Order: sequence, then structure tokens, then C-alpha cells
Amino acid sequence: MSKYIPGNHKHLTAADRLYIERELNAGSSFKDIARYLCKDPSTISKEVKAHRLSDYYPGRGLFLNAKNFCIHRFHCRKTNVCGKIILCGIKCTSCPSCNQHCPDFVREQCTRLTRAPYVCNGCDKGHAHCTVPHKYHYDGRFADRKYREQLSSSRSGVNLTKKQLRDIDKVVSPLLFQGQSPYQILVEHPELGLSVRTMYEYIELGLFLGRNIDLKRKVKFKPRKCHRSQITDRSIFQGRMYSDFLKLPPTHVVEMDTVKSSKDSNKCILTFYFRDEKLLLAFLLNRCTKGAVRAVFDRLETRLGSITFKILFETVLTDRGGEFGDPDALEAGMDGYERTKIYYCDPMRSGQKGGIENAHTKLREILPKGTSFEYLTQWDLNLIVNHINSVPRLSLSGHTPYQAAYENFCMEVLLALQLKPIAPDKVNLTPELIK
Repeated sequence: MSKYIPGNHKHLTAADRLYIERELNAGSSFKDIARYLCKDPSTISKEVKAHRLSDYYPGRGLFLNAKNFCIHRFHCRKTNVCGKIILCGIKCTSCPSCNQHCPDFVREQCTRLTRAPYVCNGCDKGHAHCTVPHKYHYDGRFADRKYREQLSSSRSGVNLTKKQLRDIDKVVSPLLFQGQSPYQILVEHPELGLSVRTMYEYIELGLFLGRNIDLKRKVKFKPRKCHRSQITDRSIFQGRMYSDFLKLPPTHVVEMDTVKSSKDSNKCILTFYFRDEKLLLAFLLNRCTKGAVRAVFDRLETRLGSITFKILFETVLTDRGGEFGDPDALEAGMDGYERTKIYYCDPMRSGQKGGIENAHTKLREILPKGTSFEYLTQWDLNLIVNHINSVPRLSLSGHTPYQAAYENFCMEVLLALQLKPIAPDKVNLTPELIK
């Protein structure tokens, strides 16, 4: 019985190919092999034809020409078929050019090679009694090695010959010099067979006479930043995707993110945003690590109490930053019970937690980009947060986030979070606040 999930769409493994080889040697059909591997029979057929190993056998007895594939080669008596003036005096069957000149040439073929199973595996004749000079054999280890090499080579380098590259360059470069965009060139010349992305990559690699400087807008763009601090273990997203978050019933949602310092400091700010109250919290981290984030969770649970913490932080939505890569530690409370549930936004979709991103714009008004957090203290952050939470919001009908939190929470919670209101005329959202 198959150990595979029915209908799986995974690549064939080395074990699968060894199984195919054994079954072909036993004479099994593609349909039987595919049923065990839970694949389509066409998948097995394509695998065998693509990775079968060819070999030449010169035949037996007195026949010594390995390049003669004619069906009449064992009893043919013809000489001088090529019509040369100088007679060679030997039979044409022993000449390497016999098949190219003889008008009676008929290629010997085996039905096993022209239709399923396309290989000589499982043939009753065996190599000793088979006269077909061109044979095919399926070897599982060779097929897997060939597949791995092809998989690697298809993703490296340029899959074009020098002549093909020159022919494309003759069309592309003059049009680039005329100010046309790669998209316009490909629309007018579909015979090039390239995508817009591929053409940009070829130009970036310098394979054409046209360069990036010849593109109208390319030179104005800055290189994309590579996010190297993302979560690499994809298994933690199981059951915590944004699609899973959307399936939840109406609940109290808190968005979580971090704000980085300038390069001369390793400190960062961990922020929480309560969607319903528009309330912002900020905590200073000496290092942007998983352990530092968990320490904040533990400190908040100690201040608020396990029950209150579970009510306020029932559901937390965050991005895929590496500092949030240990959701099990964040979800488990100090008493061992679940205190919250972590969900992750989709990649490059910051709008899915747009509330905290908007709150960061207000935070950046006081701490502009490039500001070092090295000499920042938690007391400074509490002061900044209190001023931001004392700004009236249109979505709250003119009330401030502090007032909304006061109505939904009790005073003990606000004191535990170190929040207090700021007089309207005293609110300051400029860098002068902490200077």
C-alpha cells in the first residue's frame, strides 16, 4: 500500500525512481506504478522518456559497424552504394556511411522503444539475443542524478547560446537607444520569447549593448532592501496565517511591531496598538531578539495579572520579523496556560496591520528616522506614548485613545500600563518633547 498522500503534487524522489526501475524490470505498467506512487500515469511516462539512458550495441557475430541501424544489415551484399569512382572492395554494411547513401535503408526499431514502456527494462530477449543496436535503459540512480543536475543548471546562468544572445541583442539594443522600454520592445517583438523580468535581468548582467543607463527610469531607483531578519522556519506559520486570523469571530485585536534605531545602536522599540481604542504602547528593548520580546510579555503579565493580560491581549497580529519567530514562547503564560494567540501577516502586506503602521508615523514625528535610541529610556517612551494617546481621533468621535481606553478598561489597568492623560494645550509631537 502506498505511503503517499493521494493526489500529491510533489517531485519524484530518489526512492520513487528506484521503485520505478524495479517495477519496469518486473514488467509492471505505468498505470500500476502510478497507482502506487499516487501520480498520474503521464508523470511516470514523462519521467522514463526524459531520463532513460541510451547505449549502443554493435550486434553479434561478424557485424562490426556500430553505426549501421538498417534492418537488412545482416544479409545485405551491396558494394559501392556511395558511387565513388575508386572501388573500395568491401561490403557497404561495414561502412559507417552506409545508412546515409543506401536507398533501401530501413531503420530497425523495437516497439518497446516507440511506445510504453520506452525502455528495454523487463524485456524477455535480453541483450544477448536482441539485434537492435540502439537501446534504452532506465536506471533510478542515474535518473535522479540527471534530474538534480538539470534542476540546478536551469536556475543558474543564462539559458541561451552565444548566437541566440547576439540575435536578440541586434533587436533589443537599438530600440533601447531609441528610448523604448523593455515592455514596449517585447510587445512589438513577441518572437524574442522573453519576459519583461528576464530582459531586465539580462540588461542588469550586461549581456546586451544597452545598459541600465539607457533605461529612462531605472537609474532613478534605489536598490531594493533585502530583509534578512525574516523568519526562516516556515512551520511556525501553520495555523497562524492571516487567512486563519480572518476566520476568527469578532475579538479584541492587538497589533504588534518593532521600530528600529539608527545603525549606531542595537536598541529598538516594541510597540502594541489596540485597534478598538487606537491606543499605542511602546517598550524599549536593548536587543531586537526573541528573548527580549518574551521578557516584555512576561513583564506585562506580571503587572496586569494573567486573567487581565489574556483579556487585553487575546489576539496579537504581527509581521514576520525574526524577533517574533518563537510564537510558542509568547503564547505560553508564566503559569503554563495559553495567554494569547499570535497570527502573522502575509509577506509584504503591511496594510494588514495598518493601524500600527499609522501610529508609527506619529511616533516618527517625535523620533525621526536616523535617530539613535542609545540614550533613550523607558521614561522617555512613556512620555512620548502619553502625548500620542492624548491626540483626539476622528474615528473615536473626537475622543482621545486614552479616553477610549478609560471607558473600556479600568483605572488599575491604565496605571499598570503607566498611562496618563496630557492636557490638550500641552501635547507636543515634535522632537523637542524629549530634548
